[in-house]
Amino acid sequence: MATDGNRRRIGLVVNPIAGMGGRVGLKGTDGMVEEARARGAKPRAPARAKRALDELIEIAPDTELYVAGHPMGAAEAAAAGFDPIIVSNPSGETAAADTATAVNAFLKAGVDLIMFVGGDGTAADIAASLETAEDPPPMLGIPAGVKMFSSVFATTPENAARLAATFDRVETREVMDIDEEAYRGGSVQAKLLDVLEVPIGPDIQSGKQLSRGDIGSVTAGVAAEVDPETTYILGAGSTLMELKHELGFEGSPLGIDVWRDDAVISLDADEATLLEVIEPPATIIVSPIGGQGFILGRGTQQLSPEVIKRCDLMIISSRKKLEALDVLRVDTDDPELDEELKGWIRVRVGRHEHRMMRVE
Repeated sequence: MATDGNRRRIGLVVNPIAGMGGRVGLKGTDGMVEEARARGAKPRAPARAKRALDELIEIAPDTELYVAGHPMGAAEAAAAGFDPIIVSNPSGETAAADTATAVNAFLKAGVDLIMFVGGDGTAADIAASLETAEDPPPMLGIPAGVKMFSSVFATTPENAARLAATFDRVETREVMDIDEEAYRGGSVQAKLLDVLEVPIGPDIQSGKQLSRGDIGSVTAGVAAEVDPETTYILGAGSTLMELKHELGFEGSPLGIDVWRDDAVISLDADEATLLEVIEPPATIIVSPIGGQGFILGRGTQQLSPEVIKRCDLMIISSRKKLEALDVLRVDTDDPELDEELKGWIRVRVGRHEHRMMRVE
């Protein structure tokens, strides 16, 4: 992910109008630039770009920086002390096409990371430009927009710089965008646009939650991918109730329910019933207990070792719940099985996103 030792090649593009509509109450700038200016809006993105670049040159002065020409990054890079390589020059009012031109130039240059300053709209433009790339580099947002539902942004400009200079792993994250007209009217109509690699560290933000709540995108993703030939054993608790609702039935809040081929096989099943109705392939879906981290063995004794051994295991969770846990835990009354279950496991935290958690 780096060249010449610790030297990284980073491409930076700034959307100079990103975030202008926020302070003047427009809830976004898409199609509203002139209105924002008429209301006295001032550019926000250039200053945030400068903050990130001031930090980057402090901690990684040897960074090879590729930028779009003014007003899309070159001036801020020079002001921070870089000698940037200018790859494109916008003409007139900047547009998505100027972002695409810069991104294509970054790809030809073989950058290790594409950083951008903007919001969800800019993230969407970057994602669209990377769609046909064979092996695209990771992307990282410096937050400057009014709306940032995507989980590709660092928490602050300075944190973006630190993450860009030091990251050693990436993770797939969701690029989202919303209908700004509906948003201005008080309705959140978000849609998934792409899933791309993003540097991961403590300073990367989670995606903003959608109208159906913290777990809605997770359960929607699971429901969209169910296999009619698979038996699903659905655990207890509010998270799994959301999934049961997504699948179209009223499950037992504290019980184990079985679902296959768009039909309920058993409600509030005990161990004997589970052993009777399970038809392979089968998948157990559970969620950690908040504050404890148990995925098996607390409130799910129906999921006995014999049941567990017949099934695959899927863990789903809200990001908030998972972020409060250091590890996940199992206590199945079978020490050998507990040992087999220990290690790293994927936990689904978004429609397409997963995080790795350690089970112990």
